[in-house]
Amino acid sequence: MPDLERRIANDPTRFRVLTGERPKGLLHLGHYFGTLRERVHLQRSGVETFIILADYQVITDRDTSAHVADNVRNAILDYLAAGLDTETTTIFTHSAVPALNQLMLPFLSLVTEAELHRNPTVKAEHAASGRALSGLLLTYPVHQAADILFCKGNLVPVGKDNLPHVELTRTIARRFNERYGDTFPEPEALVTDTPEIPGLDGRKMSRSYGNAIALSMTEDETADVIRRTRTDSNRTMITYDPVNRPGIAGLLSTAALCSSSSPQAVAAQIGDQGGGALKRYATDAVNTFLADHRARRAELAADPAIVTNALHAGNERANQISEATLREVRERMGMGYANL
Repeated sequence: MPDLERRIANDPTRFRVLTGERPKGLLHLGHYFGTLRERVHLQRSGVETFIILADYQVITDRDTSAHVADNVRNAILDYLAAGLDTETTTIFTHSAVPALNQLMLPFLSLVTEAELHRNPTVKAEHAASGRALSGLLLTYPVHQAADILFCKGNLVPVGKDNLPHVELTRTIARRFNERYGDTFPEPEALVTDTPEIPGLDGRKMSRSYGNAIALSMTEDETADVIRRTRTDSNRTMITYDPVNRPGIAGLLSTAALCSSSSPQAVAAQIGDQGGGALKRYATDAVNTFLADHRARRAELAADPAIVTNALHAGNERANQISEATLREVRERMGMGYANL
C-alpha cells in the first residue's frame, strides 16, 4: 500500500477531500468508475468530503449555461443514489458561495501569466475551442485552487492528467504562507488507478462524443444506445483490439467493467457469435450493474425536496467555511478592517 493510502487508512480524520465536476450534462459510467466509487469509499472510510458542482466553470469553454440547473439536480440524484451521504459529505455549487470566489483575487497575485499558460488543461481546452483564450479559461487553474483551499482541503483525488492542477494549488498555498504566514495546507494528490473509461466507440467516454451510457438511462434507452453502436465489418469472431477494432473494444470494455471481468475474457466468451451477441451481452451487463442505482435514484427523484434540501444544507455549510477562511485571509493580509 503506498504511503498516502496507508496514512489515510490509519487516520482518515486527518484528511479533508475536495473533489467535483462541472455540471455540463448527465453523469455516466465513466464518472461512476472514475470518481463516484472513490468518493463513496473515502466517505465511508471516515474522510471528510466536499463535492463542488462548479457551475461557474461551465462557461470556461462554452457560450451558454443552459440546462445547468437540470444538470446540477441530476448530478445530486446520482451522488445520493451511489451512496454519498449529506450527513457527512458537503455538496455545494460554485455560484452559491461568494466568499470562495473572492479568494481568487489574492490567489491570482501569487501566480504568473506564464505559469497559467503552461497548464495542460488550459492549453488543451484552448486548442479544442478554436477561439481566443478567455480570461476565465486562463485563470481556471486558480479557480480550482480556490475550490480546494477555501475549505483547507488537503487531499484531492485525481487522475494523472490533473496532477498539474494540484501542483499549482500547492504552489499557491506555499506562496501565500510564505508571504502572509501559515494559513493553508499544501494538498496531496491521491492518484486514482482507474484506467480511462472507453466509450462505446472506443474513444474516451464523453457526453460530447455521444458515446456514453448515462447513469439515469432506462433499461430500454441503454439497449437502444448500445444497439446503435457501430462495430466493424468482421461480423463473426469477437476479439479485443482497441487500435483496429475500437467499437468492439469499447463494448467489450463496458461489458467487462460492469461484470467484473476483463475485455479479453468477455471476447473469449462471445467468440464467433458475432457483434449482435456482444451487444446483447453488454446490454445485460450494464442493466444488471445499474439496476440498484437506478432503483434508488427513482425513489429519490420521487421527492424533489430531497435534492433541494441536500443542496441548501451543503451551500450553507460551504458558505460558513468560506467566510471564515476569507476573514482569516484578510487578517493575514492586513485587511482585517474589511471584516468589520
